[in-house]
Amino acid sequence: MAQDQRDRDTVGRRQLLHYSAGAVTVGAAAAATLGISSAHAQGRPQSRLYEVLDRGVVRIGTGSTNPPWHFEDNAGNLVGMDVDMGKILAKGLFDDEKKAEFVQQSADARIPNLVTNKVDVVIQFMTITAGRAQQVEFTIPYYREGVGLLLPASGDYQSYEDLKAAGSKVTISVLQNVYAEDIVHEALPEAGVLQLDSQANVVQAVSAGRAAAAAIDQSTVSWITVQQPGQYKDAGYGWYPQSYGAAVKPGDQVWLNYVDTAFKEAMVGVDFKTYAAAFKKWFGKDLSSPKLGFPVEFS
Repeated sequence: MAQDQRDRDTVGRRQLLHYSAGAVTVGAAAAATLGISSAHAQGRPQSRLYEVLDRGVVRIGTGSTNPPWHFEDNAGNLVGMDVDMGKILAKGLFDDEKKAEFVQQSADARIPNLVTNKVDVVIQFMTITAGRAQQVEFTIPYYREGVGLLLPASGDYQSYEDLKAAGSKVTISVLQNVYAEDIVHEALPEAGVLQLDSQANVVQAVSAGRAAAAAIDQSTVSWITVQQPGQYKDAGYGWYPQSYGAAVKPGDQVWLNYVDTAFKEAMVGVDFKTYAAAFKKWFGKDLSSPKLGFPVEFS
């Protein structure tokens, strides 16, 4: 009797497992069907990405007065590195760089225009800071800015090392601000500092011999030496690093991820040639092609 009872119990457990497995299979199929139906019902997630795709153009906030980032050429066309980054984004979205609609704005309108939906993204040599990141969300950086030294091509000093060795004998021109002397002395502790009221006057002081070098944005050093190679040269030293990134309105991870992807693949992936050509045009430097194999961004 005991053996008969054990046999009946074994059969019962097998039947239970069989019915349970069938129930799980049916339940999984039902859940999958429900999930598909729910996905169709809900449609795509709410995101600026889909608004932009439906609209057919991406509205990009940028400036128009700061070469090599954003300025008008002799024909009145808006050009510059920020503009080229906007075209890279438009090409990724629509396979057509002409579908970038540039909204010209002042620097102090960058965040207000973004958070009030007047633009979809800001690409305007915007320095990434922890304070600003409380108001907007930044993309990955697309340029590392800093302070550089612009020298006259035929001057007495031909490099940063020459300037540093000269000590207090040299004067450096710089845009007037409360940190001007500290910035210069971080690189050249003994140099004299000539503060001037405009970037143009800072550069002009070098041409006129009033300053041995100008402390200006490294991107501006690169731009000027591209435009006037026989007149100016780069001293070969930079400091005070800061990152430029695009900004999007907070709370839309889908849109942020998309812009990040477009930028990253321009800098290290399928659109590298486009990014490298822009970098060469505005900064005069040839970028090395990203190494194949292990992704360089994780090294």
